[in-house]
Parts: sequence; structure tokens; C-alpha cells
Amino acid sequence: MLLVFDCVVAGEANIDLLVDGVLELEVGKEKLADDCSVVLGGSSSITAFNLSKLGASVKFIGVLGRDIFGNYVRDKLVSAGVDVSAMRWSDTTKSGITIWHSHHKQRAGVTYSGTIAQLRASDITDESMRNARHLHVGAYYLLRDFHRDAPSVFAAAKAAGLSTSLDCNYDPSESWDSNIWNVLPHTDVFFPNEKEATELTGREDPREAARDLARYARTVVVKLGADGAFVVTPEESFHQPAIPSKVVDTTGAGDSFNAGYLAKLLQGGSIQECAQAGAEAGARCVRMIGGTAAFEDGR
Repeated sequence: MLLVFDCVVAGEANIDLLVDGVLELEVGKEKLADDCSVVLGGSSSITAFNLSKLGASVKFIGVLGRDIFGNYVRDKLVSAGVDVSAMRWSDTTKSGITIWHSHHKQRAGVTYSGTIAQLRASDITDESMRNARHLHVGAYYLLRDFHRDAPSVFAAAKAAGLSTSLDCNYDPSESWDSNIWNVLPHTDVFFPNEKEATELTGREDPREAARDLARYARTVVVKLGADGAFVVTPEESFHQPAIPSKVVDTTGAGDSFNAGYLAKLLQGGSIQECAQAGAEAGARCVRMIGGTAAFEDGR
């Protein structure tokens, strides 16, 4: 039987170790944390999980190591109803992990890339795109093996009739290129946050950055954290206010915004309805620890 998915999400899949109460480490000293949690991490995998929980049928394409972290990620995605049949498994590289240190709503992180960087354009096959309505790629700057052929993947998706979206995440090299400027013309929705948008364009004002980026991507949604989001389309631009929420943990808030936006887009919603749904999903996310906990069954 031919399976047709609302969305193929391709990108990184890893775990996050959240350490609360310690922001900075000091050489030669050991510090005690207030709490810690192991949760599903990765912009792409969090978006896939939450998008599935919001009612879309989702296929995930990524790379994991054959280890306890890889098994955890697979099991979490499957528990949300995400199809992982296209996951590629590595016998030689360990699954990635990000360790987030947080204190008083500030946080700093360190990532072991592992399999995160190993997604290739060839992993996103023509067959997978023929059986989908939308392609979303997350954490672009972490996907080093994907950069060279990324434009051809997005162009092929468009040629096959899919809509497309992209989230870049922060660029560890701080070059702010990696072929992304050749991907954006094939991108229907680009989801940078404020820092990423201003770094990409050299602008100080994220709204001006959004307008610059909209010369490349069709729609640009700059996520502004507690200030909501700023949206630029070929027809209009507008500010989407944030939804008031009790903030417990901001991990995955932007990825959840992506999921809410895409869920409404796949339902045929207007740009305003999509932005509102994104803000609602982001507000829902921050009420619990981790990027997916608030989207678990019954919550």
C-alpha cells in the first residue's frame, strides 16, 4: 500500500541532556546541579514529534548511531506516530548529544555532532518526496554533509509539487553561508530566529533582516522569543504577538513554533492562522521541561 505523508521532516536527531542550576563550568572545580533531564533533542526531531502530535502524518529522515541514544530517539519518535522507516543507522559513528546548562533563564550548550552532521542529499529520495505534500529541513547549519547538494534537494521537492520549509539554527562556523543562499530561492517558508536572521543579513533590526531574507525565500518567519514573531510574505508583513504562558523551560520552543505553523499550513490555513498556531504551539512547549513533553498524550 502506498503511504502518503503530510510532511517529510529531514535533519538531525539526537538527545538533549538538560542541566539546571549551573550555567558556567570552571576548570578544576565540580559544581552541583539542581536538576537534570534526558529528553528528545534536535530541531528537526522535535518538530517532527510535535507536528505528528498535532495531527499531521510525518515521515522522518535522519541518521542515528546504533547505541542507547539512537534507540531512545527512535523510540520517542515512534511513540508519537512518526514513521522512521527511512532512518539510516551508523555502525561507526555515535549518535549526537547536546548538553544544555541553564540558570535563571539563561543557558549555554555544547554539542557532540556525531551522526547529526551525516545526513546526505541522497537520503532524501525521489520516492520519499513523491509520497509527501511538504518537505521540512531543520538545523541546516549542523548538517555538514548535506550542504553541497541541498539546493538540488529543495529544487527537486518543488518540481515534485511539494511545498518546502527550512530552519537553519545557529551556525557554529559563523560563516553564515554553507550554500544556504542557493537553498532559499526554493524555500516557501524560512524559520530563522532573531539572532540567526540578523547574523545572516548583517542587520541589527530583525524586521529589516526579515525583509532582506524575503528577497530569497517566499515567506520569512523570524521568531522573536517572548516578543512573538515577525512575518514577511510577498503580499504583506505583520507582527505575531507571543501567547502568554508560564515559562518552565524554553528548550524546543522555536521548533514547536515550526510544528504549529506547519500543522495549520497543511490544513489549508492562512498565513495569519499559521503564525497564530505557531505562537500557540511555542507557548504550549515552554510550560514543561523539554521540547516535546507538553505534546505528549493527554497534556
